[in-house]
Amino acid sequence: MKLRKGKTKSILDASIDSALLAVEIYNKPRTTFRSEGFITMMIMAWTRLFHAYFNSTIGDRYYYKKKNGRYNTVDGEKKAWELVTCIKKYGELPPAVESNLNFFIKLRNKIEHRHIEKREVDTLIFGECQSLLFNYESQLIDFFGSAYSINEALVYSLQFSQIRSQQQVQANRSALSKDLSEIVAFIEKYRNTLDDDTYNSQEYSIKLIQIPKISNTNRADAAVEFVKWDSLSDEDKDAYEKLNVIIKDKTVKIEAANVGRLKPSEVVKKVNEGLNGKSITQNLHTILYKLFEIRPAKGSDEPFNTQEEFCHYDEPHNDYVYQDAWVTFLIHFMQTTELEPSELRKKQLNGEKLDVDQHRM
Repeated sequence: MKLRKGKTKSILDASIDSALLAVEIYNKPRTTFRSEGFITMMIMAWTRLFHAYFNSTIGDRYYYKKKNGRYNTVDGEKKAWELVTCIKKYGELPPAVESNLNFFIKLRNKIEHRHIEKREVDTLIFGECQSLLFNYESQLIDFFGSAYSINEALVYSLQFSQIRSQQQVQANRSALSKDLSEIVAFIEKYRNTLDDDTYNSQEYSIKLIQIPKISNTNRADAAVEFVKWDSLSDEDKDAYEKLNVIIKDKTVKIEAANVGRLKPSEVVKKVNEGLNGKSITQNLHTILYKLFEIRPAKGSDEPFNTQEEFCHYDEPHNDYVYQDAWVTFLIHFMQTTELEPSELRKKQLNGEKLDVDQHRM
């Protein structure tokens, strides 16, 4: 339908303007407030989209009222339903679309009072951001027709280099603030609450595989192509699924932080359960991680400088957690080494080091 001038059209125009501004914020190369700005403007766009729909279908009944029938007001203005209430009142969104919206509503509440300018968050939630925009346009068309479709879309950012240096990676790790680590933990926890159908839906998160095209047979071909899943052959689908297994980032559906990571006491217990005739103590474990240099010393200026295969720094608790791979390595080392605990202790006191690669299975 083509709306005439009036309240519904004004609200809808404001909704579309908010969505376009969200895209503009996201696509600016020097933006450091990218995720925060995009999320805020898209929440506003969705809210106004629902308000425009409700205004055209039920009139002005999308405002809160008191028990006496009078409107609730904020600074003299009638208080309209916020997005959460709009979603409930509408009640017809597909589950994956609703999950995507709820993700951003909760994430917005998390970032509202935090300053996070790190690009790690932008990369982490790119798929959800793209779906939030696609879903918005789909709902816009569903409500008001294809005449209101938006041609603008998020594009891939051009990269200055293909490889980040080890120094850059280390700098990013060291710069991870408590606020950022809490945001990342929230994102992982929310994803792990979703069932597989919702998580794998393109309506919840657009998941892309970026593969350089060696050559184009047609020089008019686009540099970026979107492949429609339904049009693929069974052989091609199988190939894509194999790639998906390689890059898929949701592997464990458990609502917890540091899933699968062990405290020192748990490492010692698991190693001793796997050893035959030998055992290690907490003290010997400390000696071994120092000898193999899998983590820095306590109080180090670079606490994130760990061997990630074996150990991770847990910033919120200011300590270290260990991987099962470290347990496996220690069991093999203790079963094959001819060095006694006293000799290992002496080596550590003398400042000697052991090479992990020389003692692998």
